[in-house]
Amino acid sequence: MSLTNLSPEEAQARIKSGAVLIDIREADEHARERIPGAMSYPLSTLGQMSLPADQTMIFHCRSGNRTQVNAAQLAAVASGPAFILAGGLDAWKHAGLATKKDSNQPIEIMRQVQITAGSLVALGVVLGSLVHPGFYALSAFVGVGLAFAGITGSCMMARLLSRAPWNRRGGGVAAA
Repeated sequence: MSLTNLSPEEAQARIKSGAVLIDIREADEHARERIPGAMSYPLSTLGQMSLPADQTMIFHCRSGNRTQVNAAQLAAVASGPAFILAGGLDAWKHAGLATKKDSNQPIEIMRQVQITAGSLVALGVVLGSLVHPGFYALSAFVGVGLAFAGITGSCMMARLLSRAPWNRRGGGVAAA
């Protein structure tokens, strides 16, 4: 089963008629910026979703890619008619429709991983050049960790960073 794409304007009309908007991005992304009224059901919890029964649902992510790639899985968890917001949150904003932002939220976990990993690699190279060649091992360790994360889909650095104090804000299912 495939899901039909809706333009932001078509999605807005269906929402006004009672459709439920489901944000499949992770809770930290939803907390940072969201479409008012969207419910947060992260894709990572897809198997544990308890979606509203027998209601029209419109799934969205940031750009539309995650919803397109996972359309079959999303259709399987929907008990009623289901659609995809074409272009996601980006298209919604481009259409001039309202979003709710919280600039007090930390940056996305994956950006934090990129900043941390890049900094550690650079630090390892600088210390290896200036202090002792053994510091090159730090860069190698981070590189192996990133390769492992890419192969397995599990990033230990992201897990560690998600436990950092600045990332310990509430998440979960929310509509706002």
